[in-house]
Amino acid sequence: MENLRYKSVFDIIGPVMIGPSSSHTAGAARIGKIVRSIFGEQPDTVDIYLYESFAKTYRGHGTDIALVGGLLDMEPDDERLADSLKIAHEQDMEVLFVPLKEKAEHPNSVKLLVSKGYRKLSVTGISIGGGNIQISELNGFKISLTMGTPTFIIVHQDVPGMIAKVTNLLSDTNINIGTMTVTRESKGEKAIMIIEIDHADIGDVTMKLVQIPHIYSVNYFD
Repeated sequence: MENLRYKSVFDIIGPVMIGPSSSHTAGAARIGKIVRSIFGEQPDTVDIYLYESFAKTYRGHGTDIALVGGLLDMEPDDERLADSLKIAHEQDMEVLFVPLKEKAEHPNSVKLLVSKGYRKLSVTGISIGGGNIQISELNGFKISLTMGTPTFIIVHQDVPGMIAKVTNLLSDTNINIGTMTVTRESKGEKAIMIIEIDHADIGDVTMKLVQIPHIYSVNYFD
């Protein structure tokens, strides 16, 4: 279980970070870290498809090291970020960068295909400026997560009743759901719930959620 908190002060003064660009470095690191959180563990292989501005400058602006650093669970200001490619190699995480010429919905867009064994996940992220990000695609489903709204990301086994158990717990603790996205790898395997809620005061709900049988991880972003 892990609590990750991003403060809105970033919207005003920009993030504390390693690197020359908040969009290309801090935002990229957050995208990588969110993808790791959704996946629930460090992947063995990563294919990174870069679009437009990211594709043109990903090496010079540190987008490559930032994305990999995030996948290694580093924050944007982690001093190890500059060595993330070396660390990934040492930890046997294979990374492939694929700069693309095609247009995207935003110039700072990246699609990450991560896998470990038979598990696979596809996530498209956008760095929208000032270190802020948006997740626009998850396993082929179009979504719109700004990560500026209080959000739970829950990885669990795909068994009957999981959605009801989670939503009932949130209802019992007076937490209202704004949006909810559910996807799974395949029947009976790992599944993901992404739940945006109306307010950030959640008390000990994260602890209660992780105690529900068949839940592997609960991450909360406010």
